[in-house]
Amino acid sequence: MTENASAAETTGDQDGTLDPELPQPSDAVADPPDQSEDEDSSGPVELLRSWRLRAGAIMRAVREPTQRIVLTDPDEEISQRHARSVIDLCLRTGEAMLAAGASAADVVATVLRISDTYELSGMQVDITFTSITVSVRRGLDEDPISVMRVVKARTTDYTRIQGVYKLISEITDGDEPVDLAEARLRLRQILTQPHPYRRWVVTLGKAILAGGVVVMYDASFVLIIVAALAAVAVDLITRLMDRWGIAAFFTQMGAAAVTTGIAAVMYWVQSQGVELPGANRPTVIVISGIIMLLSGIGLTSAARDAIDGYYVTASARMLEVLMLTLALTVGISATLGLVLKLGVPIVVGTSLGPDGGLLAGTLGSALIGIGFALTSYVRLRMVPLLPVVAGIVFAVYYLLRPITDQPGLVPGMAGVVAGVLGYLTYRWFKVPEAAMTMAGLIGLIPGLAVYRALYSLMGSEYGVNEALPALVLAFATGLGLAAGSTIGGYIARRFFGQDRASQKASRRTQEAS
Repeated sequence: MTENASAAETTGDQDGTLDPELPQPSDAVADPPDQSEDEDSSGPVELLRSWRLRAGAIMRAVREPTQRIVLTDPDEEISQRHARSVIDLCLRTGEAMLAAGASAADVVATVLRISDTYELSGMQVDITFTSITVSVRRGLDEDPISVMRVVKARTTDYTRIQGVYKLISEITDGDEPVDLAEARLRLRQILTQPHPYRRWVVTLGKAILAGGVVVMYDASFVLIIVAALAAVAVDLITRLMDRWGIAAFFTQMGAAAVTTGIAAVMYWVQSQGVELPGANRPTVIVISGIIMLLSGIGLTSAARDAIDGYYVTASARMLEVLMLTLALTVGISATLGLVLKLGVPIVVGTSLGPDGGLLAGTLGSALIGIGFALTSYVRLRMVPLLPVVAGIVFAVYYLLRPITDQPGLVPGMAGVVAGVLGYLTYRWFKVPEAAMTMAGLIGLIPGLAVYRALYSLMGSEYGVNEALPALVLAFATGLGLAAGSTIGGYIARRFFGQDRASQKASRRTQEAS
């Protein structure tokens, strides 16, 4: 009796399962032995030992661990050729999604979903901002397979990505998966197909986007035309700089300088006594340029990666956002400083926020959605969806503004709506979620706050103190938009349900096979 009890006290299963040799909970809750039978010998010892067993049964786990560390080996009968073919399909699909700005969790979920469809279990996926690595361990008697692909270029061709999403849906949602060789061939055709329309249409889209920003501020038709022409000039200059191989930082800086310079020319013309009808607020040209240049930055993807636990990818994406924003800041600040030194009377208006009313703001947001759709190569039949989403998000923002003036709160609420609508349109129409979400957020980018902060910074000796409130407002608005859109997408996913691969990808603490 003493030897068995000692073993029960010192033996335990750290994985949370009960040792079959130990008394089970049903045994532990039995009545303690009667002390009257052996009151003079070991009664107190047996009573203490019984209470110890009872306490251990109450505290000890009886179920499997919620997070297993040791995984079972995959099926070793999978041929090496089949495994390599599946890995190649998964890698190319993940690379295309990363290049288009998809979140790391979506890429991992898609790769796992494809591998499970083709019966390749035990796959491990690792994502960084510039690469994707896939590894498959095929048991003790077979060599593991690990392959990495580098994401060499970023793209905004959402027509190709929409084709990739449709192929993924056919592979994973059908009764019978698409033949593996056929799936690889179709993916290759999708990724090598030409753009759906010519480059001048993209330039037109940027002009419409910039003009839509001016419409939101209820400015004159003259300023709308000037902002559109400035966008065209910026697009031509950035394309030329890209062709020369100039880094994105300097390209962004040059584009910001051109936009600010055009506004400064209008101020100079006014100072010479030449009045252009309706051109009394050239500041909106700079603001439209800021919003146009910031529209392609993946702030929402960075926020979602951080929330999902992909901290390396989130850090890299956030650093890219900061560097491109810094380039924008340098370009505008340098131009403003030079213009102010030359004595050009630049004045920043105080009523340039979205005060044109609900109608003007919604119309301007819809134009922004159309422009963004064209600049992102969205299929023409899907273009009407983006202005609808953009108009709805702005309407929600405008109606919620009277609730509170706390920085970032109302933009965050509008961001939630954008995230929900982005996921729903992706689920129903297979339109890339990033495109729909970003179309709803572009009109809320704090272009005026950024410009005011830079003007204050360059306009006086104590500009830092004057610029701080505007910088805080801009940062809070951007953070609210990113966090809100991420929360909205998460809510939509939980409401409509996640498959097993999505659940694994969104929780880094769980196993990935």
